[in-house]
Amino acid sequence: MATALPVRKKRDFDPREFLATIGEGRKVVAFPKKQTIFTQGDAADSIFYIQEGKVKLTVVSKTGKEATLGILSEREFFGEGGLAGQPLRMGSATAMTDCELLQIDKKAMILALHQEHTFSDLFVAYLLGRNIRYEEDLVDQLFNSSEKRLARVLLLLAHFGKDGVPETVIPKISQETLAEMIGTTRSRVSFFMNRFRELGFVDYGEGAMKVHSSLLNIVLHD
Repeated sequence: MATALPVRKKRDFDPREFLATIGEGRKVVAFPKKQTIFTQGDAADSIFYIQEGKVKLTVVSKTGKEATLGILSEREFFGEGGLAGQPLRMGSATAMTDCELLQIDKKAMILALHQEHTFSDLFVAYLLGRNIRYEEDLVDQLFNSSEKRLARVLLLLAHFGKDGVPETVIPKISQETLAEMIGTTRSRVSFFMNRFRELGFVDYGEGAMKVHSSLLNIVLHD
């Protein structure tokens, strides 16, 4: 018989603390930078919660073309497709930095969602927020220039516009990855990144990049 999970109704609900109490069906796993977490076509039998690090989500078409769907950071979930009935992974996940992840079995996640309404509300809100982000990405792809799309991606990676203090310093991302994310060529990304640096919008450091709030001028400019 499954053990009932403790009920928590704190205003400052911490999913990481709660997930540490759900007993069996979870484990902390570490992935070094560039290691594959799961591959498109693998069994969709678990969900991941990022405790430390950044993860890149990608998908490959039947013709072999790869596209980057997004880059996720601490306190974000991924791999939840199995909860909606997907038997196989629809895409791949790779560690962009050294990562510490909480891997939760599908059954354990379903039990946690059913027994802790605060956690369920948080998880649903997260999925809705990410769905809105995907819609915004589509609108961005359809109507904005590649320069604006690149600026928006950099600001999102630095968490501008989210709750809390922006990170500003993010791991350096290859221009190939940025080109995949915004639907343009590497040469165009290189041109715009050089322009952003000349204007003081971004700075390159050793293994990292600093994004300044002034980059918003590109997004807001008509």
